Amino acid sequence: MLIKTAGYGRLLLVACSFLFFFLGCAAQAAKPEVYIQTLKNKHYRMMVAGKPYIVKGVCYNPIPIGANHEYNWWADPNKPWITDGKLMKEMGVNTIRLYQVGEDPQAVKQVIGDLYKLYGIRTILGDWLGFWEYPCPFYGDKDFREKVTQQVLSMVRLYKDEPGVLGWILGNENNYSCLGQVNPWSSPEVDKEPDPQKQKLMRFEIYYSLVNQISKEVHKIDFRHPVGLGNGELIGLDSAAKFCPDVDFVACIIYRGKTFGNLFHSLRVTFDKPLLMAEFGADCYDAYLAKEDQNMQAFFLQSQWGQIYENLYNGKEGEGNCIGGTVFEWTDEWWKHDQDNPESWKAHDTESSWSNGSYYSDIRAPGNKNMNEEWFGIVALGPDLENGLNKRILRKAYYVIREFWKNPVIKKPKKNKAR
Repeated sequence: MLIKTAGYGRLLLVACSFLFFFLGCAAQAAKPEVYIQTLKNKHYRMMVAGKPYIVKGVCYNPIPIGANHEYNWWADPNKPWITDGKLMKEMGVNTIRLYQVGEDPQAVKQVIGDLYKLYGIRTILGDWLGFWEYPCPFYGDKDFREKVTQQVLSMVRLYKDEPGVLGWILGNENNYSCLGQVNPWSSPEVDKEPDPQKQKLMRFEIYYSLVNQISKEVHKIDFRHPVGLGNGELIGLDSAAKFCPDVDFVACIIYRGKTFGNLFHSLRVTFDKPLLMAEFGADCYDAYLAKEDQNMQAFFLQSQWGQIYENLYNGKEGEGNCIGGTVFEWTDEWWKHDQDNPESWKAHDTESSWSNGSYYSDIRAPGNKNMNEEWFGIVALGPDLENGLNKRILRKAYYVIREFWKNPVIKKPKKNKAR
């Protein structure tokens, strides 16, 4: 009897050991590849494969000279992402942001896979959430909301298991449509409300509720990667705090010149979520002196990255709520100024599109228009071809950011004299 009991005990011990082993393996397998920690001091830190990760990235859309946003670069036989990926790795880029995936899943997977396997560069995938639908995005329409939702979920199902995926961003500056500024929309319920201020709040509720529902559905499909809310500035985030609590981070699109001001603190008190600076930067054309100015662009970008680093989880000062940034943008886009004129896509247009006093160096340009949409690349495009691609010409900002990432000494840059 004693012998049998001892034998059963050993069997039970072995069985328990195997059980704990398999449970441990299952727990390890279930652990998210990418997630954001909340530290004891309330700072936020992104973790990737068990290690802290600071997003050091670029917005990527390699349109060649002579083409526009409809160009299918995913199918380009010259594979621009291979050439660009090598340059990115040498710079220290670890992430690219894509606003929308291509139509061919195999081509998209190849881009994600090549960048990750060859250069260790991860990819944030995004969706416009129907923002550019004609005549407008009908966020109050049930069928439109369902179409947008299924489009995002299809993307997540297709790419969630691809090595190299860092996360998802829903929308970009879609909140501006709630203000009636860009792609305005309404609904029967909103139209019945006579107060314009209440109408705006109703649109925010409709839109952010949709984003929240999509985020919840994404989490059901993919718990291994975080979901971000793409938002222009901080506009509407007081409503997002009420109606969009299930996103993991805010992906902010912001152009405030050399400093982001009170952005980090304002987000803390308005919508306390981790912050990815998902689009920011400076163009490289001096609209006042009418010439390229690489020093101006590099000055602004170095200052902006300094602000980001001050507000990381390990920053000595700041809010500790920033997880990094993706600068706008990798290469110039020659098609942007006159989008309906194909002939203009072959010329690097120097006419400014809009005004922003925060970029004070050339604000005295005619009409105070100093923002040049075709000149935001930290890499310029040359008309000559190399390996079938427009020649990549590295601007000063490329080298300045590279050196900052290697040695991120936080200091106030010398004042760039306004002209």
